[in-house]
Amino acid sequence: MPPSRLAPLLEQFDFACERLTGRLAGPAVDSGDGTPAAVSPMTDEEYFWEPVPGCWSVRRRADGPGPRATFLAGAGAGDLGRDAAPYPHPSPAPFTTLAWRLSHLSEMLLLRADHTIGTRTLTRDDVVVAPDAAAAVADFGAGAAAWRRALLGVDDAALDTVGLCTYPHGSDAEEPFIDIVWWVNQEVLHHGAEIALLRDLYRAAPPTRAARRSPPSPGSTGRWWP
Repeated sequence: MPPSRLAPLLEQFDFACERLTGRLAGPAVDSGDGTPAAVSPMTDEEYFWEPVPGCWSVRRRADGPGPRATFLAGAGAGDLGRDAAPYPHPSPAPFTTLAWRLSHLSEMLLLRADHTIGTRTLTRDDVVVAPDAAAAVADFGAGAAAWRRALLGVDDAALDTVGLCTYPHGSDAEEPFIDIVWWVNQEVLHHGAEIALLRDLYRAAPPTRAARRSPPSPGSTGRWWP
């Protein structure tokens, strides 16, 4: 049994992941009142959809980073990477695609799990960026499962331990673990809401949007802009 203080946060995490996975893969998701709402699986075209100019997305390493990005995160482990830049990030922040947001979530969950109960050595260059929608949904599921195993491996004292998680891209090394658990939940909740809204916008977009089933190049025009 998880510590009593962790139990509600774990329940919230499970619920958020279940909702997001259902919203991405279907065939249905709870509409909020117990009534199932039909959901079509995300397509590759939708995964790479750039609804506005200058999006950050997932790209081929050979093409280099997109507008205002300076490198491709995760590019060391495969052919693809995610647009990124060092701090301070560009302002205003670039709009990010479904591919970008899912890659960010999956990477965060996997690395935080490793830096809590694993080898504490994984970096972004060890993470393979998903090349299509189905792989992205599977990667999110794997990351969520890894983080859940990490949570089930801690006791009550660990929740107050500062630096229990040494994830290198956050404040984990300076915060008690229970604060990190809370933060991961809000990451899944707020990015999940963003992803759900992007799915709604894509469904409602005019049919003139250009098809895209592969990662966009930085200067590509295969996108729909309102």
